[in-house]
Amino acid sequence: MNRIPDADFNSLLPPLQLNRRGFMVTALATGFTLAAGPLNAETIIRTDTEGLTAGDIMIPVGDGEIPGYRAMPAGKTNVPVILVVQEIFGVHEYIKDVCRRFAKQGYMAIAPELYARQGDPSKYTEIPKLFAEVVSKVPDAQVLSDLDASAKWAGSNGGNTQDIGITGFCWGGRIVWLYTAHNPNVKAGVAWYGRLVGDSTELTPKHPVDIAASLNGPVLGLYGGKDAGIPPDTIKAMEAALAKGNTASKASKFIVYPDAPHAFHADYRPSYREEAAKAGWQEALNWFNNNLK
Repeated sequence: MNRIPDADFNSLLPPLQLNRRGFMVTALATGFTLAAGPLNAETIIRTDTEGLTAGDIMIPVGDGEIPGYRAMPAGKTNVPVILVVQEIFGVHEYIKDVCRRFAKQGYMAIAPELYARQGDPSKYTEIPKLFAEVVSKVPDAQVLSDLDASAKWAGSNGGNTQDIGITGFCWGGRIVWLYTAHNPNVKAGVAWYGRLVGDSTELTPKHPVDIAASLNGPVLGLYGGKDAGIPPDTIKAMEAALAKGNTASKASKFIVYPDAPHAFHADYRPSYREEAAKAGWQEALNWFNNNLK
């Protein structure tokens, strides 16, 4: 999969969102998205900003600007970059905190709001409605282009974009695989429980299993053995596709935590599993440290 130039982006989308609807979100939500359900307050990880430059940003894209969140070591330049891709709930406090966690480890972490044109996830209280009215209308072409724009912003604001990392959760986990095949500067990815197979549609023409053989950097897949939405046979299919690919594809691997459900890293939700989450986080840091630094 090739990088999509900004000038060609609109031509790849069906004739709806951009010109008619414009940008639905111009600022990030505060707190946690309501649709995620009751907060698991006792397990929420809160990372401070001491020693960091952190906060909301605006990222220029082909048709305007989208909001995002950036965290990086204060006063540093030429910092390795990790793109952080949201769950279906958008860029809310959990994703911002993940950015700060990476920044504490010496990275510039950027999380763009990838639903900015389709709707505001923070306004929804029900997952099915959020998915139907916002998430299902987001084209992969838009996402890949916005991530390109985010990487470009990083390069102009103290980040080293020659070697990029990308991580994402749930919906974002699927995007990690796609973007790692899309951008030749991506040297490592960590996909947290992202779906690997699916139907080909106008908005989602390819899925991870379709591009597995052509990754630009190795991807670490962190998955739960009790994730009802991602059957073991789909992981096996992805492993087989990776084994037939290039060097980066063959270097990719999965770690499956047998007792973990979907969203086991989401510390603000009942699905959180501390042991698997902490083990996965350390694996992710090791993966990026070995491939980006």
